[in-house]
Amino acid sequence: MVLMVIVYLLLLFWENEQNEDVVLSSLEHLHVDYPQNPVPLRYCNYMILQRVIREPDHTCRKVHIFIHERPQKINRICTSSKKMACPNYSDMFCFQSETKFSMTVCELIDGTTYPACRYQISAVEGFVLVTCDELGPVNLQGYVE
Repeated sequence: MVLMVIVYLLLLFWENEQNEDVVLSSLEHLHVDYPQNPVPLRYCNYMILQRVIREPDHTCRKVHIFIHERPQKINRICTSSKKMACPNYSDMFCFQSETKFSMTVCELIDGTTYPACRYQISAVEGFVLVTCDELGPVNLQGYVE
């Protein structure tokens, strides 16, 4: 009986762990901060730690972008008439937003292994490039000023 309870708890924990990975890798979780978090100092350091943003090998991400726009408006990018080959992938299509979005670009200035990463903050406005599937935006590919 005790063994069955332990097995059940292990399976429950494993299932929750799997679901957490899916949620944490969504475009909205990784790149959307709307309304913008009011942390005035060290915005990038705070947001990257809070959202556990890192490379798969637990190293610091070199550059990360936060978009300060409503998720509904970001979802509409996938219906944009501005469809093109993605700059980084020749066999994938990107969609470019019709309007410029307010964003924060975080560039790594110190550290190599997460969570000991320090970032420089830059506020930018630009057209967002995303890849899409039938449900909406999947990956942020970058931006064009």
